[in-house]
Amino acid sequence: EIFMLSATLIILLLDLSASQRFNNLTYYLTQITLVITGFLVFYLLGESQIIFNGMFVLDTMASIFKVFAIGFTFVALVYTRYYLKTHELFRGEYFILILISIIGMMVMISGYSLLSIYIGLEIMSLSLYAIIAIARDRATAVEAALKYFVLGAIASGLLLYGMSMIYGITGSLNIAQIATFATNASNQILILNFGLVFLVIGVAFKLGAVPFHMWVPDVYKGSPTSVTMFLSTVPKIAAVAILVRLLIDGLGAMQDYWSDLLIVLAVLSIALGSLAALMQSNIKRLLAYSTISHVGFILLGFGTGLIEGYGAAVFYVFTYALMSLVAFGTIILINKKGFEAEQIADYKGLGKKSPWFALIMLFVMLSMAGVPPFIGFYSKLFVLQQVISAGYIYLAIIAVVFAVISAYYYLQIIKTMYFDKAESNFSIASPIDVRVLLSINGILILVIGIMPNYWMDLAISLFE
Repeated sequence: EIFMLSATLIILLLDLSASQRFNNLTYYLTQITLVITGFLVFYLLGESQIIFNGMFVLDTMASIFKVFAIGFTFVALVYTRYYLKTHELFRGEYFILILISIIGMMVMISGYSLLSIYIGLEIMSLSLYAIIAIARDRATAVEAALKYFVLGAIASGLLLYGMSMIYGITGSLNIAQIATFATNASNQILILNFGLVFLVIGVAFKLGAVPFHMWVPDVYKGSPTSVTMFLSTVPKIAAVAILVRLLIDGLGAMQDYWSDLLIVLAVLSIALGSLAALMQSNIKRLLAYSTISHVGFILLGFGTGLIEGYGAAVFYVFTYALMSLVAFGTIILINKKGFEAEQIADYKGLGKKSPWFALIMLFVMLSMAGVPPFIGFYSKLFVLQQVISAGYIYLAIIAVVFAVISAYYYLQIIKTMYFDKAESNFSIASPIDVRVLLSINGILILVIGIMPNYWMDLAISLFE
């Protein structure tokens, strides 16, 4: 974190002083910073200690989450550079804001105090508000940023109120001390429950769970596609980390109370996300409702109260981030100046125009639908196995029914690509780095799907 903050400040100064001829400098320095930070985090893997007077924890979970967050950001920025240049939005401040948001996420992931978690959350959120409005000439982008800002401020207030209730009753901001109090406080359950509800609301908003989802479709649609891609991947990983720190590490003794809340949110999210997506013609709005449905499966894993369930949920969020990168990467690939490729109809004839990238899109759609042998099938299967193990057979049946319903809109995109005749004569002119990386991403969806057990075991090991 210290290295990344120092590097960000240096990049900011260089970006201000560099001439227009060196406008790629900020991008390359940002990527180098991410690579070096990733190596530093990986080097510390296996370390376990609490520092800064109990406010910051370094453990295996933190290191794994940070490595994935940094890795997905690196990939997203490769696609982002092409998109920003195509639409004349290439500015140094975009990459600096991304770095600042990653610093916020890293602080959240390692936060071991209510204060440090909240500071990390605000650093991330304020950066995201600015990034969404980077296309300031587009009314839709400014509107999306304002919606996210207003609703995000309300959610942050609710989360802070919950934290203040927890602090008021426990007398501590430290997660370990809160956990000790919750274990012994049989007579203070009511006030702890009151604070717990607000904590869940704050985290549910960041994840985009129903009924705190109202910002997701509008922000996904209104933001530039590169921003939508970033929003749908890395912040979700950080939000899951907050969930682990606050509920499992901090209020694990109250699992009977918060698991019921999460299960209700999960069922509502899976149902509404699956049904609302059926009516969408805009692919970004479709993927937004799809995100809400996927978040439901993540919450379902945490709602089981089992260590294996937590592992399945973490595995799901990582696989979802990978699938989302490929989906939005394909949208960016087809983009060109004046053409955003936002409508499902824009993909007509892609199977004939570009068979390889149509195949990559086919992989990601089948994976999101939960078709074997793709990674999306196993992420759903692992969650449903733990739901059944916890005795919630009816929940597993509901989830499977809505998963089958959701397959319709994924298959609709496949049908559009392969069976509808192209209305416009589009061509793909993206650079080689975007094509190669997108191909690797798409193949990973299949390869990891063929051998998912290692990654599932890794996710479970974070909680043992």
